[in-house]
Parts: sequence; C-alpha cells; structure tokens
Amino acid sequence: MGDMNRPPSRAPPPPPPPLRPQQEEPFDAEDLTRQFEQLLRTRQLNDLSRRSRSRSGSPVPSRRPSQSSRPPSRHASHASRPSSDLQPVLPSYSSVRNLPKVPSPPQDSASIRFRNHLITLSTTPTKYENPGLLDEALALVPTERIYGEAEDECQILKAQAESLGRKAEWGFQDCVIRSLLKWFKRSFFQFINNPACSRCGSPTIANGVAPPNPDEIARGAARVELYRCSTIECSAFERFPRFGDVWALLQSRRGRCGEWANCFTMLCRAVGVRARWVWNAEDHVWTEVYSEHQKRWIHVDACEEAWDNPRLYTEGWGKKMSYCIAFSIDGATDVTRRYVRNAADHGAERNRCPEEVTMWIMKEIQKMRRENMKKDDQRRLAYDDQREEKELRGFVVSALAASIGRLLPPGTDGQQRPGSGGDEIKLPARRSGAQAWREARHEAGEQPREGGNGDPRDRSPREGH
Repeated sequence: MGDMNRPPSRAPPPPPPPLRPQQEEPFDAEDLTRQFEQLLRTRQLNDLSRRSRSRSGSPVPSRRPSQSSRPPSRHASHASRPSSDLQPVLPSYSSVRNLPKVPSPPQDSASIRFRNHLITLSTTPTKYENPGLLDEALALVPTERIYGEAEDECQILKAQAESLGRKAEWGFQDCVIRSLLKWFKRSFFQFINNPACSRCGSPTIANGVAPPNPDEIARGAARVELYRCSTIECSAFERFPRFGDVWALLQSRRGRCGEWANCFTMLCRAVGVRARWVWNAEDHVWTEVYSEHQKRWIHVDACEEAWDNPRLYTEGWGKKMSYCIAFSIDGATDVTRRYVRNAADHGAERNRCPEEVTMWIMKEIQKMRRENMKKDDQRRLAYDDQREEKELRGFVVSALAASIGRLLPPGTDGQQRPGSGGDEIKLPARRSGAQAWREARHEAGEQPREGGNGDPRDRSPREGH
C-alpha cells in the first residue's frame, strides 16, 4: 500500500543532441577595417560630446523675488532657461587635436574639387607604361655609355666602402640613374625661358597666350605661350606649346620643370627603375626613384641635376610648400614631410581639404592602382608603404629635435649641440631658368616678399612649371 501512495518517478531527460561543429566564417580584413574605423568615429563623437558637456555647464536661471515662494512649474523652468543651453556647443578644434585621424570621404565642394584634381594627376605615370613608348625612349638613350659610367662609379664606391669597412652608399641601379641624370641635364634636354625666333634667331618677348591648334592639342598641349621677335624688322611671332605628351617631348626635347620631370620620369621607367612623378601645389614637379640598395625613395630633380637632396626647395630656394604628392603606377603617397622638415618655417597652409580627406584620397588612388595586382605584390607594396611611413615620421622627430637643440645654450665645453646651427649645410638657390623668372617664383634663395602670397593661381600663365 505504501508503494501505491508513492508518486511515480520521472523518467530521466533525454541526452542533449551532439553539438555540430560551427563552420568558421572566412576572415575578411576589409570588413574588420571598416568596423574599426566606425568604432574610432563613434569613440571620437562620444569624446567630443563629453568634452562639450563638461565645458559648457548650464547656468542656474535667476528668479524674481516675487516668485521665490512659488515652486517653479515645469513650463516656467524651460522658459527661463537661456537659449544657448538649448543648442549644443560645438567643441574647438584644439579638443580633437590628439585624437587619431581616420580617413574620411570628401563632403564639401572644395574637398571634392581637390579630390578630382588629384585623381586626374594620378593618371600621369600610367602613360609611362606603354611598351612602344619605352622602347622608343630607350633607343634614344646611349645605354652603353650610361651603364659603363654606372659600373665605374659603382666599383669606386665599393672600393671606398671596403677601405672604411662599411657598405657602399649606392648600388649599381642607383649609379645608372645618376649617370642618366647627368646625360639628360647636360646633353639631351634644354631649359626654355623665352624661345628664340625661328625666323632670324633673335631673342623674343612674351606676348601673352594663344589657344592651341588641333595638332598641339593632339600632343597634349593645354596652353600655348606666345612670343614676339625683339627685332623690329622681323617682329615674327613664336609659339611655345607646353606639351604634356611624352611622345612629343622626346621630339622637342625642351621645356621647363613640367616637361623635364615628365620626360625624365618616363626615361627612369624605360631603364627598369621604379619611379614616381611628384607634384607640388606651389607650381613645381620632380622625380623620385626607388633605391633597392637603400630600400627607400630618392629625390631626383632633373632641372637642377639634384640627387637625394629633398630639403633643396625649402632651405635652398626659400619656398614654402603645402602639398607634395608622389604618383606612380602603384598609387599615390603624400610625401610632404620628406620635403618640408620644419612646417613652422617652411610649410604653407594646407587648406585644400581636411587631413582626413587627404588620407582618404591617397587610399582611394592606391586601391584603384592595386586592386588587380597579385596578392604577393600587394603585400610587398604594403610593406614598403609601412617602411616609408616610418621614415616620414622620423623626419618630423628629427626636425623637432633640431628645433629644441637650437633653443638650448651651448655645452659647458663651448661646443655646439646637435641641431644648434653649426652642423647645418648651406643649400643652393635655384640655378635653372632666368634670374627674373626665378625671383618672380620666389625661388632665388630668398623668402617671399611682404604681401606676396606665392599662390601659383595668382601668377601669369607663362610663370607655370
């Protein structure tokens, strides 16, 4: 009977079904990058809001004595609150100076205009990859002479380095470009101020600009400078088209900075060297070549026959520069820090767009040029980019250390501290071009005169590079 009154026992629950192994989702680095950038933006906005609230404390609204005995109603409290408390207070830019910069797409018209301009400029080095163009250019180069001089210089550098027990400063590939630079400057290309009269050979006088004809347009001339013969009996007009097509430059072999840099950069590609075409917002262009020996980009200016002298423009010519963008078949890089070591003394205002937008444009051009490359090539270029970024940051640190060194008094032994001015090398002013032309461009070794803005958009058409 006791067993009949006992409640029936429950059956044990069935065992849980075996867990199926979850399939691992494929790793998406681009998606993680987007999530990280969104996280940084959210954190930045939260930090701004917190700083705004802490900085703009709401004042207590004053009350009239007659209303002090009455508890203020909810509507009265809102009506008595100052209108400034109802609107969010925007933080100053100094509050976001230390926050990390995240690439952001252009939004305003000025940023979009600058982005379109850089996208157009980025197509310049893509024209150097035409195999027919490179073959024709290489046929004009005295390769036997160039490589012979490079081999001799390379052997001399190796012998000097071995005697000192260290590595040679430049490799064979670097010596090839150095020899090519010398030949290009001294034997191949001609710098033009005012072209001579083709009828009588007399000097000419600038006489404005003229629209390019169909043949000049076909050869990439965006504008044509017009000159008149200085001889009264002749008075003939001379046209000077500013060719942008490298095919035409191989035939004319004359021009100013723009033509020189355009043609020389293409010749560097013809001899098999990685090369960049560098654009400066203050109306100058030059070349950079990659040294496999030193694993870094080298500054080359064909007009000045300058090699590895990036401080030439600011500390030698006296230019103030804002943007220096290097374009290649692999993308675009903001290399301003290589050429403007001390932004306070030599930097111009970077007001074309916010820095976050500049970073976005660089990444956009880089993606356009590399998206169809092999993964191994993309990884190699990404590693080169990281190494160059480290180099550019080092320039900023060195400039700060030099500035601090100049502020410190000399040592107790009477010797000057590093960066105090005693170890600085005097850099030359510009040598190419007429003296009046150099002074008009503020490149004669003097700082810009009072009242001069140095903006290339304010100069006459014939003063362009």
